[in-house]
Amino acid sequence: MFAVIKTGGKQYKVQAGDLLKLEKLAAHAGDKVQFNEIMLLGG
Repeated sequence: MFAVIKTGGKQYKVQAGDLLKLEKLAAHAGDKVQFNEIMLLGG
Protein backbone atom coordinates (compact mmCIF):
# COMPACT_ATOMS: atom_id res chain seq x y z
CA MET A 1 0.00 0.00 0.00
CA PHE A 2 1.21 3.53 -0.73
CA ALA A 3 0.07 7.07 -0.05
CA VAL A 4 0.68 10.44 -1.63
CA ILE A 5 1.20 13.03 1.09
CA LYS A 6 1.61 16.79 0.92
CA THR A 7 4.08 18.62 3.15
CA GLY A 8 6.13 21.77 2.72
CA GLY A 9 4.28 22.61 -0.49
CA LYS A 10 5.42 19.37 -2.18
CA GLN A 11 3.85 15.95 -2.73
CA TYR A 12 5.58 12.64 -2.02
CA LYS A 13 4.64 9.05 -2.83
CA VAL A 14 5.45 7.02 0.29
CA GLN A 15 4.92 3.60 1.81
CA ALA A 16 5.61 2.01 5.19
CA GLY A 17 9.30 2.01 6.05
CA ASP A 18 10.28 4.81 3.64
CA LEU A 19 12.89 7.34 4.78
CA LEU A 20 12.29 10.88 3.53
CA LYS A 21 14.53 13.93 3.56
CA LEU A 22 12.24 16.93 3.97
CA GLU A 23 13.30 20.56 4.00
CA LYS A 24 10.68 22.08 6.30
CA LEU A 25 10.15 19.45 8.99
CA ALA A 26 11.72 19.67 12.44
CA ALA A 27 12.37 15.95 13.02
CA HIS A 28 15.43 13.73 13.27
CA ALA A 29 16.28 10.54 11.38
CA GLY A 30 14.32 7.66 12.86
CA ASP A 31 11.58 9.88 14.33
CA LYS A 32 7.99 8.94 13.58
CA VAL A 33 5.86 11.79 12.25
CA GLN A 34 2.21 12.12 11.31
CA PHE A 35 1.03 13.84 8.13
CA ASN A 36 -2.45 15.31 7.98
CA GLU A 37 -2.69 16.02 4.24
CA ILE A 38 -3.17 12.64 2.55
CA MET A 39 -3.86 13.25 -1.14
CA LEU A 40 -4.24 9.62 -2.31
CA LEU A 41 -4.18 6.06 -0.97
CA GLY A 42 -3.47 3.11 -3.23
CA GLY A 43 -2.57 -0.53 -3.16
